[in-house]
Amino acid sequence: MKYCYGVDIGGTTVKMGLFEENGNILDKWEIVTRVEDEGKEILPDIAVSILEKTKEHGLEKTDIIGIGVGVPAPVTADGIVNGSANLGWTYKEVKRELEELTGITSVIGNDANVAALGEMWKGGGAGQKNMVMITLGTGVGGGVIINGKVITGEHGAGGEVGHLCVNYDEPDTCGCGNHGCLEQYASATGIVRLAKKRLEWDTRETALKKESVTAKDVFDAVKAGDTVAIDVAEEFGKYLASGLVNLAVIADPAVIVIGGGVSKAGEILIPFIEKPYREKAFFANRKIEFKLATLGNDAGICGSAKMMLDA
Repeated sequence: MKYCYGVDIGGTTVKMGLFEENGNILDKWEIVTRVEDEGKEILPDIAVSILEKTKEHGLEKTDIIGIGVGVPAPVTADGIVNGSANLGWTYKEVKRELEELTGITSVIGNDANVAALGEMWKGGGAGQKNMVMITLGTGVGGGVIINGKVITGEHGAGGEVGHLCVNYDEPDTCGCGNHGCLEQYASATGIVRLAKKRLEWDTRETALKKESVTAKDVFDAVKAGDTVAIDVAEEFGKYLASGLVNLAVIADPAVIVIGGGVSKAGEILIPFIEKPYREKAFFANRKIEFKLATLGNDAGICGSAKMMLDA
């Protein structure tokens, strides 16, 4: 039996898992992400943890196929990150450095892309080879998988679905510097933004409070039949569907998997996306399935391991 590691580097913690080559998870754990001093200790900390875990399980380096790593940034084909604000990195040769620190082969990918790969392998997209995953959290991330392979592109920015432009008339600026990005409407912060704008003029009675509204509040109120919240959810759904319609024409997935913190609202989320999507989709893409992600925090480590096993 051979083994591999799946690593998901986040801004707060690094999640790690030890996998058998057949996909069984033997162990999973996490360590603190030390982002101070431009994140210089992140990779050494990961290396120490992996080497300790290898010894703990009575394994030799020769038993390890490799280490798959998901990073919150675009990643080039040779494992280089040209900047990750969440980690404090500017230019980082992640693959080379981790291989030097561990003596184990490594493969590096974007965190949202590898999460998509994890969901295709063991989660909401299981059994499919053509899939789009969109993660709705503080921002909007995603991954596009065609014929079982994640699309990374020339600059490692393939699948950056949060920056599809869905409103050319938007005056406010997205965090990326552009205007009208999907992230401005479909992320948790985007939903709050839509709610606050509506609450400035909508005089109907609602449970939503402009000063303190959250994305969770919106969908909790939707479940209670709050008409203002339902209108906010419909607006969110139209923007998200608009982006997905355009994405589907390119990728033609069998399934679109919805993940991230917003997806914790549950199945009530799906109709707000599916209805406007089916109204606007190209006929050949109209019957795509919509599913919620199922792996939660394990998507990243599963996808990273799968990326390594497929390398």
